[in-house]
Amino acid sequence: MHTPEALSKHYIPYNAKFLGSTEVEQPKGTEVVRDAVRKLKFARHIKKSEGQKTPKVELQISIYGVKILDPKTKEVQHNCQLHRISFCADDKTDKRIFTFICKDSESNKHLCYVFDSEKCAEEITLTIGQAFDLAYRKFLESGGKDVETRKQIAGLQKRFMPSIQELETENAELKNKVQDLENQLRITQVHASPAGSVTPKSPSTDIFDMVPFSPISPQSSTPTRNGTQPPPVPSRSTEIKRDLFGAEPFDPFSCGAGDFPPDIQSKLDEMQVTTD
Repeated sequence: MHTPEALSKHYIPYNAKFLGSTEVEQPKGTEVVRDAVRKLKFARHIKKSEGQKTPKVELQISIYGVKILDPKTKEVQHNCQLHRISFCADDKTDKRIFTFICKDSESNKHLCYVFDSEKCAEEITLTIGQAFDLAYRKFLESGGKDVETRKQIAGLQKRFMPSIQELETENAELKNKVQDLENQLRITQVHASPAGSVTPKSPSTDIFDMVPFSPISPQSSTPTRNGTQPPPVPSRSTEIKRDLFGAEPFDPFSCGAGDFPPDIQSKLDEMQVTTD
């Protein structure tokens, strides 16, 4: 975008409208700046309804930071050093808005600065990002001897790069929590199922939750307590079938001539002779 000389030896100027700054709880985050933009836009609408205009400012961006000046008098209103800037973004829904979060040198509070630029919001954000990149390169080229750049890099590393010690501590805590959960689960299982206990196996049921009928084989009959065998179960073929009124149904295959009484049999014989 810009030459390294322009950002390192000079600055890149931009004109924008300054909606103001507000304190935020976190040093970075899209939701953080979104809430700040919403808050400052609302305050600006109120002031506009009262007849106040949004002030215009000049931004001077370099590898040393972002200066906010009065465009006419060139008086510096805010000087945000680069190593104190922790977040910078343009609004993707409102292309005119861009913001950055800077830690105040006196109060140590994080302040979100919001600007309105009709055409250059995204370009200003990229220019600040280029300034960060050049500041880091300058630090590497100087071998860490540049005091100002070293301060900037130290501040950036402190905010953007989580320390290895913190990660190791967090990892150890997570391992301990997992171990505690495993121990609790093991203890719960031991209390629920004591050693040596056997869970009785319930018989399988059909789809109506009924235990299926299993006929007992005569060979598998178990003796009674006094050692004697139980009476044999009669075969189904010897059972006398009766209908629901208690009468024996007629079976033509089992009814013969010898089954009738003598008087009835003689009458049947006489009827047979007469018909012949």
